[in-house]
Amino acid sequence: MAKFSRKGKKELQAISTASLPDIVFMLLFFFMVSTTMREVTLMVRTNLPFATEVTKLEKKSLVSYIYVGPPMLQYQVKLGTEPRIQLNDSFKTLGDIRDFISSERDAMKEDQRPLLTTSLKIDQNTRMGIVTDIKQELRKASALKMIYAARRKE
Repeated sequence: MAKFSRKGKKELQAISTASLPDIVFMLLFFFMVSTTMREVTLMVRTNLPFATEVTKLEKKSLVSYIYVGPPMLQYQVKLGTEPRIQLNDSFKTLGDIRDFISSERDAMKEDQRPLLTTSLKIDQNTRMGIVTDIKQELRKASALKMIYAARRKE
């Protein structure tokens, strides 16, 4: 049998990397467009009630949220099962609502401050007394534009 031998050692051809930056930027653009950033970590359970007339908010940047409901399971050991108020990422009391509204207004541009809307995301099993107290505090803070969050009835 004859032996096969190579006469000359050939180098591998180089891979063209000219299109690599285009591919990287396309992937970056895709993930920037498709990713949503979570603003608040929910610490309360909110099972929103159903509604027949639901309107979508146009500018969500002008909305500040107040969450009311029983704490999630990991917080129930410390706080119990009674409904709590969550402002941003912490549990607060009724007295903290005015400070919350004023800090939300201060973070906005001056011409947008009158357009501030407060959205109340309240669990459907929460007593109305807590909701009334929150509304009274919002009136004292001159946050008169309030809406209730609800789910669409299917």
